[in-house]
Amino acid sequence: MTQPQMDWDDAYRQDTPPPWSIGAPQPELARLIEEGKVRGEVLDSGCGHAALSLALAERGYTVVGLDGSPTAVAAAAATAAERGLTTASFAQADMTDFGGYDGRFDTVLDSGLLHALPVDGRQAYVRAIHRAAAPGAGLFILAFASRPFGDTAPGPNGFTADELRETVATCWTVDDVRPATLYGNDSPAAGGPASAAGADGPASLPGVERDGAGHIMMPGFLLSAHKDAGS
Repeated sequence: MTQPQMDWDDAYRQDTPPPWSIGAPQPELARLIEEGKVRGEVLDSGCGHAALSLALAERGYTVVGLDGSPTAVAAAAATAAERGLTTASFAQADMTDFGGYDGRFDTVLDSGLLHALPVDGRQAYVRAIHRAAAPGAGLFILAFASRPFGDTAPGPNGFTADELRETVATCWTVDDVRPATLYGNDSPAAGGPASAAGADGPASLPGVERDGAGHIMMPGFLLSAHKDAGS
């Protein structure tokens, strides 16, 4: 949940977690796990501090978390080691151009990465995760809706439902795009880089919804897709 062109690694070097690192999987994705829709070996794409990877490993899944931030990857690996989660592994990668995993993953999960990429890098990313997916693999992308912080606030542009569908459908067969909610920390990281809505973070904007548990709530979409068996 960051705006394009920010320093991702610097966001993870701060004393407090970045706004999108809520210490648990995003509820929309946690629900998919509960419903049994995550299967086989999993790619946590843009894993960050990897709360999603760790939750999956605790349930016995084999999961690989990839992220562009070496600081986030190191923190995720350390937490997995502390918890004795041997089925979770992590590596730094350029998410628009990574290799070494061709045809490997049965499920690909994107918890707020696609909307944060520069527009001109989105298709390369969609191709990269498609290449890493096994035939028949499932894909779930949680992404911001258009201008989630309002028309005048800086931050990622996000997507309309049609834009999200069209972006992913270049490689994948899209099954569904539905409204969803993304959650972030109510207070931006003190002293950290500008967050998704500018220097004061989305929590400072008027009219932002809150869940009463220390999180702000932002509009988005959950896309479900699959890789065709013959591709």
